[in-house]
Amino acid sequence: MSKTYAIADLHGRHDLLLAALAEVLAHEPGTLVTLGDYIDRGPDSRPIIARLMSLQTRPPTLWKVVCLKGNHEQMMTESMKRPLNRGQWISNGGETTLASYNNDVPQDHLQWIAGLPSIHVDEHRVFVHAGVDPTCPLEEQKDECLLWYRYADGADIGHGERHVVHGHTPRPYGPECLQHRTNLDTYAWRTGRLVIGVFDDGLPGGPSDLIEIKGSPAP
Repeated sequence: MSKTYAIADLHGRHDLLLAALAEVLAHEPGTLVTLGDYIDRGPDSRPIIARLMSLQTRPPTLWKVVCLKGNHEQMMTESMKRPLNRGQWISNGGETTLASYNNDVPQDHLQWIAGLPSIHVDEHRVFVHAGVDPTCPLEEQKDECLLWYRYADGADIGHGERHVVHGHTPRPYGPECLQHRTNLDTYAWRTGRLVIGVFDDGLPGGPSDLIEIKGSPAP
């Protein structure tokens, strides 16, 4: 049975991405979904973007790679359009992203980030950065929810028959695995602990397995 591997909220931790890819790509080919917030806070935003771009543009393999947008990518995109109005982004870690680029973000990186989708849907699950409005059809979901929503603690809400897989709300001792949704944000950029969700494509519900990556905490 094919599998989907989901990675959330890397926030500049290229070391954790490399370790995660080494684990995931050693398995039988399937789908890799990254859930956004690749940039800010951690030191290596640029290498993360370059690595993900290369995964999507290298010669075709049996792996399908889906990279979703997070609210930090949205903030960066909007801020780069208006250089004199970057306060929200900078106050949320944008200065570390600019430092990783030496204040010169290549146009191809900006275009890739701006073009990222906000949602990925398969037969049994919905993958987003932050959350899904359960009252709204999937094709009508708004980025305000997909990129920014925060579920209340313990809220066990999916979307119809589909399980929701997301990040965005840090749970240092997570992941949070409920019947109808899974939150994979383990505050990895700070804790050094990244957890990859493994989902069986032919079966509904939450992860069939979890792969834990243990790196160094942020200084």
